[in-house]
Amino acid sequence: MLPSHHGDARSGGSARRRQQQRWRRRQRRGTEPAPEPGRRGGGGGPGPERQPGGKEVLLLMQALNTLSTPEEKLAALCKKYADLLEESRNVQKQMKILQKKQAQVVKEKVHLQSEHSKAILARSKLESLCRELQRHNKTLKEENMQQAREEEERRKEATAHFQITLNEIQAQLEQHDIHNAKLRQENIELGEKLKKLIEQYALREEHIDKVFKHKELQQQLVDAKLQQTTQLIKEAEEKHQREREFLLKEATESRHKCEQMKQQEAQLKQQLSLYMDKFEEFQTTMAKSNELFTTFRQEMEKMTKKIKKLEKETIVWRTKWENNNKALLQMAEEKTVRDKEYKGFQIKLERLEKLCRALQTERNELNEKVEVLKEQVSLREADVDLAVQVLQSCTLNSHEELGTPTDMEPGIQPDVESRMANSSEKTVSTSPVPGTETVD
Repeated sequence: MLPSHHGDARSGGSARRRQQQRWRRRQRRGTEPAPEPGRRGGGGGPGPERQPGGKEVLLLMQALNTLSTPEEKLAALCKKYADLLEESRNVQKQMKILQKKQAQVVKEKVHLQSEHSKAILARSKLESLCRELQRHNKTLKEENMQQAREEEERRKEATAHFQITLNEIQAQLEQHDIHNAKLRQENIELGEKLKKLIEQYALREEHIDKVFKHKELQQQLVDAKLQQTTQLIKEAEEKHQREREFLLKEATESRHKCEQMKQQEAQLKQQLSLYMDKFEEFQTTMAKSNELFTTFRQEMEKMTKKIKKLEKETIVWRTKWENNNKALLQMAEEKTVRDKEYKGFQIKLERLEKLCRALQTERNELNEKVEVLKEQVSLREADVDLAVQVLQSCTLNSHEELGTPTDMEPGIQPDVESRMANSSEKTVSTSPVPGTETVD
């Protein structure tokens, strides 16, 4: 009984497919609207579309009645339901594909309609252009006719002018024939003269070739001499450059040394100014104690005289140094001007070296004298401090021994202080001071 049921299901499926194919054909032709998705048979449609569904139900009922047990009936119903589900899924897929195709067809239709409208517009434009072209062609034809008429008139004028020019040219040709005959005779005479000149020119070329050969030999000798002289000049230039570089190095070294000397002189000046300040302070202190140390003041005056002498000497040395600087500047200017004169430059460099050496010796002597003055000033300051301390201690001791009050009679204390000063002067004079003999 099951095979008959399956045969009925197949016959129902084939009928449904035929119905779908008919509907598709009608849809393509545009006679029937598309059914809604999910409906197989058209729901509430009349007659022939609804009859296949009723036949299938009847056939299904007959097949189920043939089955004996309810389990078999259930199994047959499940199979039928599964087949129907697959068919419905396939139909839905086909419907989706058909809907996509329909959307594409609609788009193509819209596109074709737009193209059709564009084509109509283009056609209208082409028609208008054709009309304009026809008008333009008419105008061109008229213009061409006018130009052809003008060209014919011009051609007639040109032919008449050409005929006139031909007549003139013929007359000029006749005149030129006469002139050419005269020129031929003159050319023959000139040819004979040229032959004579060529012979003379050949003789002169032979003589010139001999002279050129002699000059080439002389030129070769001159070139050889020039090469020798150029080599000698190059060697002399190389030597001159080497000597010049050596002299420039020495000049830079001498300049550096002069700068160092200037710096040292500035330092010495600063030291001298410091010593002068100290000496002025010392003079103020000596002025305050002038009544007590008259004899010591005389020695200080001697020292000031000596210092003045030394200052004069420093001024003299300073003038000499300035003169030397001026001489150095003059030498530098002469060096820049007379770089080419090599021998004179060497002599001037030797003079500069001698002056630098003399300045160095003078600087050393000045340094030695300044050091001696420093030692003397320091020793004198130390002696003065010691003398003051000794005098103060002596006066205190004498006052204590005599038992006299601090307020003494006028004229007594200065004698004691003068004696103590004389004794301190004796000690100062007897004490050996290093470098005093050189100062005297």
